[in-house]
Amino acid sequence: MTEPSTSATRTTVKTPLAPAAIGPYSQGVLVDHTLFVSGQIAIDPETDSMIEGSVEEETKRVLDNVGAVLNAASMTYENAVRCTVYLTDINDYAQVNEVYARYFNETPPARVAVEVASLPRGARVEISCVAVR
Repeated sequence: MTEPSTSATRTTVKTPLAPAAIGPYSQGVLVDHTLFVSGQIAIDPETDSMIEGSVEEETKRVLDNVGAVLNAASMTYENAVRCTVYLTDINDYAQVNEVYARYFNETPPARVAVEVASLPRGARVEISCVAVR
């Protein structure tokens, strides 16, 4: 007896409103109704350069980049069900939380926050997420 085919529909999500991938990955991948947003750092998509400023400013740029990928898949922050936050200094946790709460305030997603040794391009914050339509 053969099993029925359960192949999912997979679509690459790409937008000029978020930084282009800096490696062999996609900004996002939509599998049926679930979007996997790659980790975003504080790159300004217009200049392709890291922004300069406080960890709060960096977090805002990161979340704007996440939002651009969500929007490209016709989703919003409300669709996010899981985020992973990478910090190069766990002592920045409170400042990152303050900015994060402005984007995910009504029904925040599940979340993991971890300290890492380093991030690409000297970033202090990287955030990825999973969203469901």
